[in-house]
Amino acid sequence: MSYKTDFGRVLGLGSAKQGTGHFWSQRVTAVALIPILIFAIWPLDAAVGLSYEEVRAIYASPFNAIMLILLIAVGFRHMQLGLQVVIEDYVSNPAVRTAALLANTMFCALFGLTGVFAVAKIAFAG
Repeated sequence: MSYKTDFGRVLGLGSAKQGTGHFWSQRVTAVALIPILIFAIWPLDAAVGLSYEEVRAIYASPFNAIMLILLIAVGFRHMQLGLQVVIEDYVSNPAVRTAALLANTMFCALFGLTGVFAVAKIAFAG
């Protein structure tokens, strides 16, 4: 007994078996962002308006640098997962959808790595 429609059987389309993993990845990153954000906001708030040397002193602490790097990495991954769902749901043209998904992945990876590099450069400058 199959639950596929006749049209689905003809096209050979079925479940991609990735929906649950994507769902859980989105939820785990959302929950992980809560404590990361709490611990990353305090030094970030303290650094506003300070000179470069004072900011560098704050982020010379491994805990502060790691929390900010985690915030950037997990935040961009969460954004990439959310935008992927929006693109898959609302872009109907397959070529445009593929291009948008590729651009989404590249954008999030590029800017995420740029942010991580910037924090690492500040933390290890010296």
